[in-house]
Amino acid sequence: MAKRVFLIVLDSVGVGEAPDAGLFDDVGCDTFGTCVRSGNLKAPNLERLGMFCLEGTSFQKKCEDVEGCYAKMREDSMGKDTTVGHWEIAGMISEKPLPTYPEGFPKEVIDAFSQAAGRGVLCNRPYSGTEVIKDYGREHERTGDLIVYTSADSVFQIAAHEEIVPLSELYEDCKKARLILQGEHGVGRVIARPFVGRYPDYQRTVNRHDFSLEPPKETILDALKAKDYSVIGVGKIYDIFAGKGLTKSYPNEGNRKNMERTLQIAEEDFEGLCFVNLVDFDMLYGHRNDIAGYVNALNEVDGQIGELMERMGPEDYLMITADHGCDPGFKGTDHSREFTPCLCWGQKLKKGVDLGIRGSFADIAQTIADIFALSYQGDGSSFFEKISR
Repeated sequence: MAKRVFLIVLDSVGVGEAPDAGLFDDVGCDTFGTCVRSGNLKAPNLERLGMFCLEGTSFQKKCEDVEGCYAKMREDSMGKDTTVGHWEIAGMISEKPLPTYPEGFPKEVIDAFSQAAGRGVLCNRPYSGTEVIKDYGREHERTGDLIVYTSADSVFQIAAHEEIVPLSELYEDCKKARLILQGEHGVGRVIARPFVGRYPDYQRTVNRHDFSLEPPKETILDALKAKDYSVIGVGKIYDIFAGKGLTKSYPNEGNRKNMERTLQIAEEDFEGLCFVNLVDFDMLYGHRNDIAGYVNALNEVDGQIGELMERMGPEDYLMITADHGCDPGFKGTDHSREFTPCLCWGQKLKKGVDLGIRGSFADIAQTIADIFALSYQGDGSSFFEKISR
């Protein structure tokens, strides 16, 4: 029986447009390909795990001495956001898209939230997170009104200056919004977006916090916890699953520190799953069309992946994937509907197995179920027999 699985989500690192990209106005998106074409990507560990072997990608090349097993994952859920992507990775396909608000939230929602928070509301329309604080920050500082905005994703975002609205109050306001946003208005996430500084140099902080819907069905996290395995979340995992199925969690501190935490966890004696989200790719670089920053972040994490592999034992498994795309070289600043990678490695796994194109992210959860010999049956199909020695 396996001892530990390290499941790392490279948030937004898609590998090319999905077959249904046209439904999302995403034809031509290619997140990892954009990074490769920059000429500055140095990712030897991702390469040896099989990233450049992925079938039909813009960056595919002849593979030699590949140590991992690899697949392209097609999202089956109707969406391209963090919540739906992670839920599918954990075994649950979402047949209906979560609600979005391209014209802003309806008056009854805003009025109910304003009354509950005891503050006015600014903006209430789709906006870039960095631009909205630039455009509304001064009025927020003057009035104390909360900046509410959304995006192409199913999110209700609340921005506030940490000196105007203390973090504890902002988080409470998000909880109030979460209670209001149920049923037909049940957005995937309510997000606290604190910022600091003075106009025009406002800066968002790492004190972001997500308040998600609970997954409506059992996930692999629940199944592992029910059998008394450790289920450790690092980064946004607690937020994405509303804590459901976790036995321990560590909050997001950015890619570098999240990976440092994962390296520490690798030195600990536990049996179960360590589920890691690395959000900087998406939050700091994809949404800001910052190709150089995205590439530098990949280069840094690649080195830390190598360190993790060195610390893993003979009973351990590594799985690396993504939840959607966010091409920093593509039009707009929203997520993109893309295939994602799945790279698997462990001393008990075969080398160089091409798993082709998988029909759902949920295949990852079902494979983890087989690794731990669980009876859990999610919405995916396991590929464990194809990669185990």
